[in-house]
Amino acid sequence: MAEFTMELNDEQKEVRDWLHGFAADVIRPAAAEWDEREETPWPVIQEAAKVGIYSLDFYAQQYFDPTGLGIPMAMEELFWGDAGIALSIVGTGLAAVGVLANGTEEQIGTWIPQMYGDQNDVKVAAFCSSEPDAGSDVASLRTRAVYDEAKDEWVLNGTKTWATNGGIANVHVVVAVVDPGLGSKGHASFIVPPGTPGLSQGQKFKKHGIRASHTAEVVLEDVRVPGSCLLGGKEKLDERLARARERAKTGGERVKNAAMATFEASRPAVGAMAVGTARAAYEVALDYAKTREQFGRPIIDNQGVAFQLADMRTSVDAARLLVWRASWMAVNGKPFTAAEGSMSKLFASETAKKVTGQAIQILGGNGYTREYPVERMHRDAAIYTIFEGTSEIQRLVIARTLAGMNIR
Repeated sequence: MAEFTMELNDEQKEVRDWLHGFAADVIRPAAAEWDEREETPWPVIQEAAKVGIYSLDFYAQQYFDPTGLGIPMAMEELFWGDAGIALSIVGTGLAAVGVLANGTEEQIGTWIPQMYGDQNDVKVAAFCSSEPDAGSDVASLRTRAVYDEAKDEWVLNGTKTWATNGGIANVHVVVAVVDPGLGSKGHASFIVPPGTPGLSQGQKFKKHGIRASHTAEVVLEDVRVPGSCLLGGKEKLDERLARARERAKTGGERVKNAAMATFEASRPAVGAMAVGTARAAYEVALDYAKTREQFGRPIIDNQGVAFQLADMRTSVDAARLLVWRASWMAVNGKPFTAAEGSMSKLFASETAKKVTGQAIQILGGNGYTREYPVERMHRDAAIYTIFEGTSEIQRLVIARTLAGMNIR
């Protein structure tokens, strides 16, 4: 087990600097254009693939970093560049985590490479959990998966929404209900291979922020996938469902569902994304305050501005520490006895909203225009308190964990 440390080693520093250079030289110059176009920035993803950032190998190296800091470090630097483009680059990772969290070794080896493609033929993947009537309330999912034993196939029907890369993905990972009587415990995750009949893209959403990231509905109409596409396999599913049914009778401990397993693994990474956006806004505001003069002196010479910057930097650093702690705990098998994963996501996402708003205030009228990036950063930051569990849900998870009660 790696000891917890706040100091990156030489290899990590080298990777951080490499990512920062890519974010500064490639992502940032393209940010405003793709935000306006509201389209997937395929050329930037292609460039990331060419240099090795958009690849299974790179994410595997960061994911298995024994300190746990590889992924949060990478997320912070890329999202420092631009949240919309960065999400287009890393969005496939959520689907990959879904497979890693629930799949067999064979499924991991088969499907994750197909999610990325290669530098000459870039692909993306989508994780499909939320539905029009089931966002935070995952127990209300209606997408059904019914097993056709004669053909050893699962038949999926339903509509997913808010899916990053939904409809344009090469591989879709879909969370569906296999036993409605068990609520969220009756869910399972399925791979929908490329070109599977019955899967189509529904509405593509025009969003307030992260507009370079493709978000859409995914419609499933009699989608048939082989039995081997059930993540974890049917034997493991049957055992899990049997335990859930028994515990439902006896009031025993909860059984985690497939979507929650994915979200628990990814929440500190989302916190790191928020840290990157907050840090970027803070740095713009700091530079502006040093050079912008009013009444014959730089505005940072006023306590009202300087104290805001002090608070902004303090919040960014505190958010990073919570993210790093949760990431280290996760990779070293430390239980989240105080919901530390949710803590990190909650504090970092709220920090991003607050700090980007403060940055606009420091820039004044200029900050409210698209001539300066803090306007875009503020729009982008709003998503962190919403996706992969709203701030309200994070607080509920933390409260339930602390109290040991099913607080509603």
